[in-house]
Amino acid sequence: MITAVQFRNFKALRSAALRLEPFNLFIGPSGSGKTSFIQALLKLRSLAGLSATPAKELEGKKPEGPQIDFHFAPPLDKVRVTLACTSDDLVCNALAVDHPPGPEGEGQWAAVRQQLRGIRAFLFDHYAMAVPAKRSDSAELASNAANLAAVLAERRAREPGAMAHLEAGFCRILPEFSGLDFRDAGDGRVELLAQLADGGEALAAEDLSQGTLYLLAILCLAHDPHPPGLICIEEADRGVHPRLLREVRDAFYRLSHPLPGDRAPVQVLATTHSPYLLDLFREHPEEIVMANKQGNAATFERLSDRADLLELMKDTNLGDLWYSGILGGVPGE
Repeated sequence: MITAVQFRNFKALRSAALRLEPFNLFIGPSGSGKTSFIQALLKLRSLAGLSATPAKELEGKKPEGPQIDFHFAPPLDKVRVTLACTSDDLVCNALAVDHPPGPEGEGQWAAVRQQLRGIRAFLFDHYAMAVPAKRSDSAELASNAANLAAVLAERRAREPGAMAHLEAGFCRILPEFSGLDFRDAGDGRVELLAQLADGGEALAAEDLSQGTLYLLAILCLAHDPHPPGLICIEEADRGVHPRLLREVRDAFYRLSHPLPGDRAPVQVLATTHSPYLLDLFREHPEEIVMANKQGNAATFERLSDRADLLELMKDTNLGDLWYSGILGGVPGE
């Protein structure tokens, strides 16, 4: 969907540019621009629902504050979108759009706009997920996954095939469970239950581990029959045992690289601080984004752009290279 983003004087991203792949794993220290990147996408989503300013009206005018330029994949590559912010408080409240003239160009911008409004970001909260959720007709997972029980219950009712695949994946990854169930919690709320394989006892969500709940939320996204066009997931490895991180990676790949004829691919941006998760991308360094910060300026670098990467990986793995500081993307000393 989005092929490249260029930042000018946006927070720590003074002069940073990055091309995007279908799947993108961001690594780096705190304050290196990872969350700022996601915040920019969310602001783009919000402004895409409002009126935009034609870029020609801004020609010849000196930018007064930070700007973020977005580029898109064919056949929408002739559309250019700029997010403009005021310099004093970084309030990004203007969207400038450049597209080909005439009905064709308007149609291209309408298509981009529809995709942008589908951007979603997630930072799971297992405390919120453990509480019974209000039943809803919405199949969309909340940003903290607090409505996981309601979304899964609705999916079982409306998309039983997709729900069956999700449950099968859950039980394969965590064989101590034999399935999922739901019970009425009163006041229009529904509670999530996980059935134990040994003895048939059902555990309520509040009795499930943090990692189990986060894994369920990831599977909920991965098996969504109608997913958003772009998903951001912060701290993708949080709460998950290192031995299960391959399953997390494969769930993300299910989104970004669906089977032919299944559905449109979902662009995924995930952040992590786990060297174990990083190790799983040894064969795909083009999917790794290294965020670095020097002083007050942050930059992004594709790991595959490093000329010395193959030589460095001869004797050790990616996680160790990152942890040691050889690759960069670590806190300053």
